[in-house]
Amino acid sequence: MGNGTKFAVIAGCLVLVVAGGWYGGRKAVEHVVHDYILENPEILPQAMEELQRRQNAQQLASVRSTVETPFPGAVLGNPNGKVTLVEFSDFACTYCRQSLPDVRALIAKNPDLRIVMRELPVISPRSPDAAKMGLAAAEQGKYPAFHDAMFAAGQLDPQSIEAAAQKAGLDMDRARKVAASKAVEEEIDRNLELARRLGFSGTPSWIAGDQLIAGAVGMDRLSQAVQAARGG
Repeated sequence: MGNGTKFAVIAGCLVLVVAGGWYGGRKAVEHVVHDYILENPEILPQAMEELQRRQNAQQLASVRSTVETPFPGAVLGNPNGKVTLVEFSDFACTYCRQSLPDVRALIAKNPDLRIVMRELPVISPRSPDAAKMGLAAAEQGKYPAFHDAMFAAGQLDPQSIEAAAQKAGLDMDRARKVAASKAVEEEIDRNLELARRLGFSGTPSWIAGDQLIAGAVGMDRLSQAVQAARGG
C-alpha cells in the first residue's frame, strides 16, 4: 500500500469515526495509524515540526505586526528589506555577542534582510541603561554604530555606555533626553511583554516567519530560518 493510499485510509477511518457510522471505528483507526507509523517512522519528526510551526503561528498571530514593527531606527541590515528577522537582545548577553559574526554574515548574504532589534534588558542591572541609550541612538539614526560599539566594549557600566554613545557619534544631550523619555520606557516594557507572551526567557531570541528560536543557534540555523521566512 502506497503512502497516498494509506493517508486516504486513515482519513477515511477518521471520517467514519467522527460520523459515528462505524462500530469499533476508533480501534480500526488506531490499528491503521499504528501500522503506518511503524512502517514510516520518519513522519514523526515531520509531524512534530509541523505541530511546532502551527503552535508558533498561533502564538505570533496576535502580536506579529507589533513584534515586526521596530522602534524607529532600531534596525540592522536593510531598513526596507522584504525579509524580516527579529532579535531580542541584551547588551550584557555573552551569547548575543557571540552571535554577532552570524548576524553580520546574514546581512552580507541577504541584502533584502531587515533585522528588527528588540531590546530585552534582563541580564545585568546596567542592561536597561544600555538598552535606553541604544534606543536613543536609534532615534538619531545611529543604532548600528552604537550596537557594534557597545558590544565591542565587553562590559556594561556608565563609562562604557557613554563611550559607546560618543563613538557612535551621538548628540549626547539629545541622546540623554530621549533615553529618559516615556517613549523609550514604553518600548522596553513592550518588549518585556512580547517576550513573555512568546515564551522567551532569555537572549538572544529570534523570530523568522513562523519560527520562534531561542539561543545562539549558529549561522546555519539562522540562515535556514531566514530562507523559510522568505518562502524558500
